[in-house]
Amino acid sequence: MRMRAAERQPIMRRAPLDFATVNSAALARLPEVLARLLPGGRAVGPEWHAGSLRGDPGDSLRVRMRGERAGRWADFATGEKGGDPVSLAAAVARTRQIEGAKQLARMLGIDATRGGR
Repeated sequence: MRMRAAERQPIMRRAPLDFATVNSAALARLPEVLARLLPGGRAVGPEWHAGSLRGDPGDSLRVRMRGERAGRWADFATGEKGGDPVSLAAAVARTRQIEGAKQLARMLGIDATRGGR
């Protein structure tokens, strides 16, 4: 049985997430973000050092905290690397980048949907 157009429910789509907004907000508060994403890590000069993404102790995971390269990260134990806080959040949570961005937006208390809805 086919429904008439007037009987169909509209499809509700969420506004797309603005990764640039999330990354910008995370970079502005990067030491705080890193302390929450990578507890047990520590600041060493211009970098945050923490254990690897697979849970190994030590300081094989490094995140640049300042300068032009702020937010870039690499885990020298696993070979994983990324260029921004969203990719780091996704790697830590072992999820897709969209989920990492949503997690960061919630952590920072921001509305990162395009259009600010």
